[in-house]
Order: sequence, then structure tokens, then C-alpha cells
Amino acid sequence: MKITWIGHSCFKIEKDGFSIIIDPYADGSVPGYLPVRETVDMVLCTHEHSDHNFREGVTLTGRTKLPFKVETIDTYHDDEGGTKRGTNKIFMIDDGETQVAHFGDLGCVLTPEQLLRLRYMDAVFIPVGGFFTINARQAADLVHFIKPRIVIPMHYHSTSKGFGYDVLGTVAEFTNIMDSVKTVDGSELETVSDPGAQVVVLRPRNVG
Repeated sequence: MKITWIGHSCFKIEKDGFSIIIDPYADGSVPGYLPVRETVDMVLCTHEHSDHNFREGVTLTGRTKLPFKVETIDTYHDDEGGTKRGTNKIFMIDDGETQVAHFGDLGCVLTPEQLLRLRYMDAVFIPVGGFFTINARQAADLVHFIKPRIVIPMHYHSTSKGFGYDVLGTVAEFTNIMDSVKTVDGSELETVSDPGAQVVVLRPRNVG
């Protein structure tokens, strides 16, 4: 499975010529990012906020027989049962060889049953910026429990690179409390390869 971080919470997953895009953001909705324009077989949106649900930027191929199995876990965008920001979905995607999970704008504590479903994934995409989602410490605690092979942080702010909402924390707030971290000068990752670290910080592809 090939994973590409497009930016913010938007990822593209590819397998054998088939592809899924998750959480495309609307034009101009997130500072510092170029527009999303992709042609894929499936689009998934974890919730209906404009920085996660811009289906208009995605062209679908029309193919329906895909090598992906998609399951969802229903969660909340806040720690008050969705009363502040609504609901959120975690997508678990399995291509028959690799299992990954996209946590969307997770803002709540997961139940024991939900945590067990997420254990030992090959890769997870987790928000770490806080304010709208769980923060760096909460993300680290979650990772330590579910023990994925690869963690890709998302939904954070970078002053040096000029992307993300300025109310969000930086990725360093997360990586500074993790033990095994690697920064990659690229936006892509092949899950079959050993990244040499549990936490892999990618460079968003759509940064101008």
C-alpha cells in the first residue's frame, strides 16, 4: 500500500492501480495549502466540515470493484458527546495485506471496545494539534495503547512551512514525547518497507 499525505488531514491510499482519498479540504479552507484536485476510485470524509469534506475537488473513476475493505468507528469531534462540534468517524481500511486507520478529527476518549478494534494496525493517521481534536499528549497515550507499526501525525500547524491553523499545536509537541521518530523529506510512504521508526513525519505534498 502506498500512502501520500496531501495535507492537513487529507491522504491518498493506493493499491494495484486503485485509490482512495480521505478528507479532502475545500479551496482556501486551510492556510498554506494548495487546492485538492484528485482522480480516485473512492472518497471518504470523516465528518462534514469544509476542511474535510470537499468532494467537489475529487473526480471519481466509476470503478466499484476495489481491493479495499472499509469499516468505520463512530466517535465525536469533541469531548462533550458531539455537542460542540458534532460526530466524527474513524475509517479502517484493509487491502488484504495492510490495515490502516484514519482518525479524522477525533476529539474524544475511545471506549475499550473501540481501542481493541484499533490495536496493531500497520499504519495510523492521527491528529496531534489539539484545540479542535485530541492534543499531542492524548495522541501519544492513544498510540502507546493501540501499538501501530507506523504513526503518521496530521492536523497540526507549522510556522516554518507556513501551513495549518495557527491555533493548532506543532508536530514537535507530539514527536518530543515519542521515542522513535523519523522525519522524511517527502510525502509518500510504502507500508511494505521498514521506515526505521514508529512515528514518521511526512512533508505535505500540497504545500506551495
